[in-house]
Amino acid sequence: MPRIPKRRGVLIVTAAIVAVALAILVSLSGFYSDWLWFKSVDFTSVWKTTLFTKALLFIVFGGLTSLIITANIVIAYRRRPLYVPLTIEADNLERYRGQLEPIRRFVTAGLALVLFYFAGTAGSTLWSSWLLFKNSTPFGTKDPQFGLDISFFAFRLPFWQSLLEWGISTLILSLIAAGVVHYLYGGIRLQVREDRTTVSARVQLSVLMGIIVLIKGGAYWLDRYHLALTEGKLITGLTYTDVNAVLPAKAILAGIAIVCSLLFFANIIRRSWVLPAAGVALMVISSVLISGVYPGVIQQFQVKPSESSKEAPYIQKNINATRAAYGISGVKVTDYQATIATSAGQLSKDASTISNIRLMDPNVLSATFRQLQQIKPYYTFPFSLDIDRYPVAGVQRDTVVAVRELNLAGNPSRNWINDHLVYTHGFGFVAAYGNVRDADGKPSFLVGDLPPTKGLGTFEPRVYFGENVPDYSIIGGAKTSTPVELDYPDDTSANGQKNVTYTGKGGVPMGSLFNRLVFAIKYQEQRIVLSNLINKDSKILYVRNPRDRVAKVAPWLTLDGDPYPAIVDGRIQWIVDGYTTSAGYPYSRKTTLSGATTDALTTNSTSITAQADVSINYIRNSVKATVDAYDGTVNLFQWDTSDPVLKTWSKAFPNVVKPKSAISKDLLAHIRYPEDLFRVQRDILSSYHVTTASAFYGGQDFWRVPRDPSTFGANANAQPPYYLTLQMPGAAKPAFSLTTPFVPVGGRENLSAFASVNSDPGPDYGKMTVLQLPRSTNIAGPSQVASNFELRIRFRYFDKVDLMWCLGIS
Repeated sequence: MPRIPKRRGVLIVTAAIVAVALAILVSLSGFYSDWLWFKSVDFTSVWKTTLFTKALLFIVFGGLTSLIITANIVIAYRRRPLYVPLTIEADNLERYRGQLEPIRRFVTAGLALVLFYFAGTAGSTLWSSWLLFKNSTPFGTKDPQFGLDISFFAFRLPFWQSLLEWGISTLILSLIAAGVVHYLYGGIRLQVREDRTTVSARVQLSVLMGIIVLIKGGAYWLDRYHLALTEGKLITGLTYTDVNAVLPAKAILAGIAIVCSLLFFANIIRRSWVLPAAGVALMVISSVLISGVYPGVIQQFQVKPSESSKEAPYIQKNINATRAAYGISGVKVTDYQATIATSAGQLSKDASTISNIRLMDPNVLSATFRQLQQIKPYYTFPFSLDIDRYPVAGVQRDTVVAVRELNLAGNPSRNWINDHLVYTHGFGFVAAYGNVRDADGKPSFLVGDLPPTKGLGTFEPRVYFGENVPDYSIIGGAKTSTPVELDYPDDTSANGQKNVTYTGKGGVPMGSLFNRLVFAIKYQEQRIVLSNLINKDSKILYVRNPRDRVAKVAPWLTLDGDPYPAIVDGRIQWIVDGYTTSAGYPYSRKTTLSGATTDALTTNSTSITAQADVSINYIRNSVKATVDAYDGTVNLFQWDTSDPVLKTWSKAFPNVVKPKSAISKDLLAHIRYPEDLFRVQRDILSSYHVTTASAFYGGQDFWRVPRDPSTFGANANAQPPYYLTLQMPGAAKPAFSLTTPFVPVGGRENLSAFASVNSDPGPDYGKMTVLQLPRSTNIAGPSQVASNFELRIRFRYFDKVDLMWCLGIS
């Protein structure tokens, strides 16, 4: 009988060891597979820099936090009084001391480890802030209030504030921990009338509180600069009250904090807490009066009676900074005398634009593509298609494009082998003319069918990396083996399909048993180890979505929600626009990416990724990225050569972004102005087209993006921007452009303005033109024209006024 518990104990220990080993193995499998992925795309430098930075911050913040708090606990214990007067309180505490003493060392060590882990984890999240701080690049522009370069606010201030917050929280925890130890061991005696703290307790607590208050003084001082980034009711940045009341109040509070800290330090040699208590009371009262009441009085009795004139200089600073930060400082609003009367021959004058009027809407054409070009149920097209342009017979033509991707849900025979070894890729690129239809009203395809037609030349049609692919596929094999992967359906083949073996350079090798075991653990699938279809030449493809791949190699970029495919140099390339953003541009209005980019298309489309709910006040389209649809190669190209945020990140991750000169001529031809950037800019432009402080304060000329005519009621969303080749008034020739209308703020839906940004690479790329219609006229907006369409369609009537609105001109 006595042996049974011993055997059970051995079994329990063995089971625990096995469980820990399995947990470690699962963690390491994810870590190792991550390394293999970065190695396969040749971006190991990003993996190393990110990992080492996080590890360094984890060790530094975790180690310092644990050391400071634990050291204060040890000091408090070692300076405990040897003799504690007998009281009822002391008697109760003695019992707790008796229970704690045998395990004191283990508790202290355990607490140190817990603090190290949690503080280190919190510290490692500052990796991006630290890299920006360390590699800060000047903007070359100074803020209008403090005369400091913008880089101080964008790169340095956030890390300094995080450092002070960490210091205060760590010292407060140290104060609490030391106080508890002193109380437990008699250094603090609350029931006695005199000498409630021993000398050691008083000294230690005074030093800690003095340092806390001193750091708080530093936080008050930095708060002065943060006022330039604070979002108020009227503007972002300092207002009249901030400059004349809050700013000096923060400086005074910083001085008071220094005095209070000196009082705490003086308490080291005094035996009374009167002076420190008085200092704290002074600090609290000053904070309420100087930082709260006084600014309120200034706002109420000086600013409000003449707010427009008092705030005018600060509104102007906000206007200038916002337009610069969002890249719209060069946008000029031109008054345009729109008319609804037509004259003979007017259509012929606009022939270049009219010939490019799009008949095929990429946002509603997906169902037609599926009906005509899906061919098999295991293929599909995205909910929303894309717009590009290709030269056809020497003429640039707008095209609606899409990739025929894999749809496993349409496969009637679903099993692990089919899902991951047979159905591994999509096949083909489909393009239809944007302004042509056949006799039946269907799209006229430039490229389509299986195998694909040659309307755009010969190209690699296989799509192993796309927006709708399996989470992983195991591909490749010996050249002598029978192909396993389905390539495309083919009636001339004996089994009705062509099979293929992947020969691209993409993927992670699966030849070794160790690698197979790693991925079997990662995907919790034992058949990865056991299947005889996987051999020494096999590879595994994972992280296959183009946007996900770019996000992984460039975690510091914000990516456009809609990557688009293009045939570039004989390959299908996914083009992804990358943005550098910041929330640290002084006086610039803040907006949320999710709110500014939400419209009817992003809300209803399953193929467009919504932006995160992140607050920004600076954005640039600094990077153009490509992902090869066949081998997954990722390339990052510099686009904005003057962006200081990109230059800062390039210092942190050298040689990751290729120079702009490395963009091939064929790729350059398919670059376009990104939609999410334009959505953010039009959201800002709806108010900040007003460039004078007095008009901005009045707000009478503010616009908004109209509701999409295809959505109705309370759930109606903003109309999405629209790609179109058109010739704007004053332009020398038509240009591929991204466009949007504006209507007045409020309930009216008449057209107020029309904006267009040039999307053709060249000297005019990014040039934004805004036509403002006369305020005294009533030109129908999108919703009103849509209503007219519906009414006139019923009577089979369509006039030129509606046609001209489609063009955005008259």
